[in-house]
Amino acid sequence: MKLFYFVFFLLLIISCSEESTEIHKESNKLPFIGNFDIITTEENGQKIIDTIFETIPYFSFLNQDSLEVTKSTYKDKILVTEFFFASCPTICPLMNTQMSGLYSWLQKNNYLDHFQLLSFSIDPINDTPSALKKFKSGYCEACSHWDFLTGDEKETHRLGIENFKVFAGKDEDAAGGYAHSGAFSLVDKEERVRGVYNITDENGDVNKNEFERLKKEIEKLMRYEYNFK
Repeated sequence: MKLFYFVFFLLLIISCSEESTEIHKESNKLPFIGNFDIITTEENGQKIIDTIFETIPYFSFLNQDSLEVTKSTYKDKILVTEFFFASCPTICPLMNTQMSGLYSWLQKNNYLDHFQLLSFSIDPINDTPSALKKFKSGYCEACSHWDFLTGDEKETHRLGIENFKVFAGKDEDAAGGYAHSGAFSLVDKEERVRGVYNITDENGDVNKNEFERLKKEIEKLMRYEYNFK
């Protein structure tokens, strides 16, 4: 009888350990931001349920070198994005300084080849490719993994709000005539938004905690979902 209880207790420990490991593994996965669909199919008499998460739609812009880029240009890249405008007198300089710092951090950690940073201008009339090229040189002139993009204004605003989950739009009462989020979005290789990070806080200062959270979740994405050592 003692042997029975010993075996039972041992199996219980193993079971709890395995359950704990599964919970730990699950905690290392980043959430999916946005809408999703539940698709039910049947195969060999078995019901299969799949969750289909929202992905970034097709887009087309000009970059700082006047080259057309589309979503396919960045295929298989992890994206970190922002929505800004070059003449922004408030939070944009902070955002771009943080993006430049992120670029250096990715390079230092040997992540850069897997990433593309994208800065979408919400003021395309003034932010022409040549203007963006000059603007980029003030932050990271030789950064091939960082593009500044300009294109249709309404489409850019819609893309930010509906797909990258950050606000961007005209506002006559806002400084510079535009209101926008001070956040970065993290998009995985499968084109799904996995996080939104308020890089600037309510006072317009750098939110160091959110910037650190972004870096930690990039590490988590690389380690647990892309097996990067």
